[in-house]
Amino acid sequence: MIRICIAEDQQLLRGALISIMELEEDLYIVGEAADGQEAWTLIEKEKPDVCILDIEMPHLSGLEVAANIRRHNYPCKIMIMTTFARSGYLQEAMDLHIDAYVLKDEPIQYVMGAVRKIMQGERVISQDLAAALFMNEKNPLNEREINVLKLVKDGYTTNEISKQLFLTKGTIRNYLSLSIQKLEVETRQQAVKKAVEKGWI
Repeated sequence: MIRICIAEDQQLLRGALISIMELEEDLYIVGEAADGQEAWTLIEKEKPDVCILDIEMPHLSGLEVAANIRRHNYPCKIMIMTTFARSGYLQEAMDLHIDAYVLKDEPIQYVMGAVRKIMQGERVISQDLAAALFMNEKNPLNEREINVLKLVKDGYTTNEISKQLFLTKGTIRNYLSLSIQKLEVETRQQAVKKAVEKGWI
């Protein structure tokens, strides 16, 4: 019996996955979660064999939950399910040694087959995602530039960012200028948009 935890903030999709998987004799759903923090609490309590995680969830992302699992050396297998084929997300997943990275529009039989395969030690990646990994672009931004762009994305001004990071406004403007140059765009808003689309912030 494969014990599974499902974390997905879209209730309809989560419910459909659970309903179909519960019909399988070898799959058992130990719990479900609608956000990343709830998922982590569930994982700590139940110690499932497989965690199926959405990437973009409230409180903690699927990749943040996966990082916690690896940090605590839990033996459970990790499957990321996503609608996004973003190279940044995919590279982060590979760095975390994710066992399966599957697109949400795959047939449910493919998903259940992937669960069984990773329990046998295989790694599963949707074909479209494998192509994205092959064409992967390296993130040109350094850690400080990423942090500054994240704060811009959250609506902070240059003055507010400088106070939060304990840096001068001139230094913040320099980081933004470098980010704009590296991402080959014209404004900070365009830099944020491109970095988000690539999965780099």
